[in-house]
Amino acid sequence: MNRLSPKILPLTLLLLVFVGCTKSFDGMNTSPNSPTAIGPQYLLTYALEQSIDRYWGGRTRFERLNIDAGELWIQHLARNIYSNEGDNYEASQALMLNNWRAFFNDGLLNYQRIMTITDEKGTAPNANYYGAALVMRTWVFSLLTDIFGAIPYSEAIKGTASEPIYTPKYDTQEAIYAGLLADLKLANEKLSTTGPAINGDILYGGSILKWKKFANSLRVRLANRQAAKKPAESRAILREILADPVKFPLFTSNDDNAALKCTPVLPSNNEWNQVMIQEGRTDWNLSKTLVDKLLALDDARLAVFGTPVRGKFEGIPNGLPDAIATTFLATAATIGPAFTRADAPEVIMTFAELNLTLAEAALDGDIDGGAAKAKEYFEKGITESFKQYGLTVTATYFDKVGPVTREKVLDQKWIALFGQGLEAWTEWRRTGLPQFPARDSRAIFANDGVLPTRLPYPGSEESLNNANMKQGIQLNGGTANDMKTKLWWAER
Repeated sequence: MNRLSPKILPLTLLLLVFVGCTKSFDGMNTSPNSPTAIGPQYLLTYALEQSIDRYWGGRTRFERLNIDAGELWIQHLARNIYSNEGDNYEASQALMLNNWRAFFNDGLLNYQRIMTITDEKGTAPNANYYGAALVMRTWVFSLLTDIFGAIPYSEAIKGTASEPIYTPKYDTQEAIYAGLLADLKLANEKLSTTGPAINGDILYGGSILKWKKFANSLRVRLANRQAAKKPAESRAILREILADPVKFPLFTSNDDNAALKCTPVLPSNNEWNQVMIQEGRTDWNLSKTLVDKLLALDDARLAVFGTPVRGKFEGIPNGLPDAIATTFLATAATIGPAFTRADAPEVIMTFAELNLTLAEAALDGDIDGGAAKAKEYFEKGITESFKQYGLTVTATYFDKVGPVTREKVLDQKWIALFGQGLEAWTEWRRTGLPQFPARDSRAIFANDGVLPTRLPYPGSEESLNNANMKQGIQLNGGTANDMKTKLWWAER
């Protein structure tokens, strides 16, 4: 199914989405040109493309949050030039501003608009549109809170309400997670395979069952993420889901993966293709950390993640100054076509991740089955990660990996999340795993050498919502709007 390009959307829709969570809502609230009758199918297509593209890549410099932050900080990738654009732990103000604005304006606002239209009291009631939009609204909010910490949540995206809020308060991550988990349960209830059809669904092609599976799988992810802080609640959620697979279906194969299917036609192609192939940017190579780990395991996924140079895989150490990093250009492995093809998928969540998350939950005692069940989930997660790329895992691979431990589970999740740098970064900040090797002696890092634990709030919040932003800093438990404050779910 071809994705609808924002370049061909009507001007009225563009006017709709160019609003935010602050006073920019005012124009929408008063402008006689603001649309009131755009169908949810158009809003859904636009919001899906914009929010998933933004998460996966971003075609413009200082927008590439995944490529120039997550994938570098988690040592999947390394830069061979411009190390100050992420690889040395620097982040420009533009990176924060562009992504904050895009996730709120192009994502959350439009998902909320769909929910307003398709609510029982809306102009076009449809519980399945409502449910799908609620799942995606939850996903975007989870991204924002996992990136920044406390954010506007309960009062956000209310600039067009009957009593508009232009300077929304910040909520704690704990409160946000409670809301997100409740919303995913509600979304599962709203979504009905016998209910009305939906159009404009470029993620699942209108399959309501797959939307339900995504809702519940995402609920597993978030429940497990907060488990160290709210163990009883998280345990109850995980066990509720696993106890009734009919009511709470989960991913059952890679066919259920939440992944945007891209096309070879601009602008609906994979964002990495746009940056690295069409624009010819060759700034990224595989990280030495990733290459060395996969070589040690004789892991066949290495040949998918990267392309060898002169028949050999070599990675670049992270954080090298440009003068040193550029010397690796002739030898370092490049990113594989499975991630740079025009039609390569942009992945949100996979069956492999779900199984590895359940393996961790079993080891932690949050679900039944103990070590035996953890081993089953662990091996299933690895197997499905291989299958995702058309590979077959061998028995000798499991021998190399060794006994199932929490460290091994998080190690394999880090590998399976290649391409999803933001998720891998969040898992590392939560657990401190995997343990990275000693830094190259030639590397130079900013941020006092601390791998960033969050992104600072953008300058727009300081100028437009300053008092509430300062409250957000306090809610995070910090004293400054920095990149060193640990977030609520951090276990260490």
